Amino acid sequence: MTIRNWVKFFFNALLIGGGITAIAGLIVRWEFFSQYVASGEYLEFIGAFLWMIFLGFTMSVVAQMGFFAYLTVHQFGVNMFRSLTLWNWVQLLIIAVVLFDLIFFRFELTSGNTGRTVLYLVLLFTLLATSIVTAYYKAKWTKKHALISALFFMIVITTLEWLPALMVRSGNIDSWVTILLFPLLAVNAYQLLMLPKYNRKSDEDKAKLEERRKARKLAKS
Repeated sequence: MTIRNWVKFFFNALLIGGGITAIAGLIVRWEFFSQYVASGEYLEFIGAFLWMIFLGFTMSVVAQMGFFAYLTVHQFGVNMFRSLTLWNWVQLLIIAVVLFDLIFFRFELTSGNTGRTVLYLVLLFTLLATSIVTAYYKAKWTKKHALISALFFMIVITTLEWLPALMVRSGNIDSWVTILLFPLLAVNAYQLLMLPKYNRKSDEDKAKLEERRKARKLAKS
């Protein structure tokens, strides 16, 4: 990918992260924002809203680091197992382990707190549904064998990026766990689906640049 297209890719992902986090923050933590609106403290409201956007930028950077780390891990996995089919089976096993850990250890679902249980089940459904839809379109737009790798990235890598929030134990952590999932999913889906487009654009730009160089050489000669 050329530097120019990478910059576009990076800033588009940054804007997606910031925008999604700001919207999710307003919805999930409206009781926090509404107190500023009710009291007419609009500067404080804007400050809190901008802080949400900055948080989204941070989540976008985390997601982008995770994406490029996964590209390295994926290539390493294919080389180590010497077979894409075997590597796909390993990825499916890791997906199962991560989901088991997520449900039984990270979410800590209990029958004594029905509201929390419902919330985390909805978050789990959101994670799985978004991952499946993204993987489906990734396989449809590129190659069929990309389905498992896309599922692995969307479920396992997103969960790892989400893990710091899941490990915190505090009174209002559930709202932050909810908010942070959405920018990670949005940015990761964007990266997975849009990377081929930017790679093709980079190849086209390189081809055009090469044609210009050849034209200049002919003109000089």
